[in-house]
Amino acid sequence: MDAIASRVIDVGGIPVGGMEPFALITGPCQLEGLDHARMMAERIAEACAPTGTRWLFKASYDKANRSSLSSTRGLGMQEGLRVLDAIRSEFGCPVLTDVHLPDHCAPAAEVCEVIQIPAFLSRQTDLLLAAGETGAAINVKKGQFLAPWDMANVAAKIASTGNERILLCDRGTSFGYNTLVSDFRGLPVMEATGHPVVFDATHSVQQPGGQGATSGGQREYAPVLARAACAVGVSGLFIETHQDPDNAPSDGPNMIPVDRMGDLIAALRAFDDLRKGRTFTDR
Repeated sequence: MDAIASRVIDVGGIPVGGMEPFALITGPCQLEGLDHARMMAERIAEACAPTGTRWLFKASYDKANRSSLSSTRGLGMQEGLRVLDAIRSEFGCPVLTDVHLPDHCAPAAEVCEVIQIPAFLSRQTDLLLAAGETGAAINVKKGQFLAPWDMANVAAKIASTGNERILLCDRGTSFGYNTLVSDFRGLPVMEATGHPVVFDATHSVQQPGGQGATSGGQREYAPVLARAACAVGVSGLFIETHQDPDNAPSDGPNMIPVDRMGDLIAALRAFDDLRKGRTFTDR
């Protein structure tokens, strides 16, 4: 992949795509309350500041696709959007959350600059159309069951609404029972659609259902995959983080401890700058 081919889109004042430095989508997997979200946003801002990395706060108000019925799902839409709106106002950062049903899209878009389509729902036409019709930027995750070239059809559904503010996100491909694999050929394949591509490093190391009633993961490999994605060339990185991942309510085995995020971001920016021909003084 010799050139960055995607268009540049504006996401809450952050240019995403083309030769721009990667945008970082980060935050805890699941919202745990305003105080926790505020603490996480403060620590993320501190981690991003030395490199000037532009970031979006991500957290889910409802985890509707948990491994088992006993797993916690989150704060719910009303309270979750209230928390995200507060973070957006206090920190001046764009915010992102998942939606699972078409009638969730419009309320979410009133608060969030980015609506995210979960991987399991990436072919749900009614959901894609409802999301596109909001005019918000749409981060749609490639289903673990899809080939990267299949995402052209997914993007076309959203674009049919007149909304071209589309991000295509890779989060690994089903390789076998409870296992995902990352095929980095898929990043330029998806970018050939003209839409910016995001790589989800933390969900790519997930082991779906790997702990029986919950998913497992290998967070130690997330930085490895993130570096590889930067070397190939991406417009965004998706990295979930938490102050205590081992006791987080959702996806703890995948998340990066927030006290390690500063060093990780600095390393990833070095890879990104090298890939895009940028020096520190160009930032």
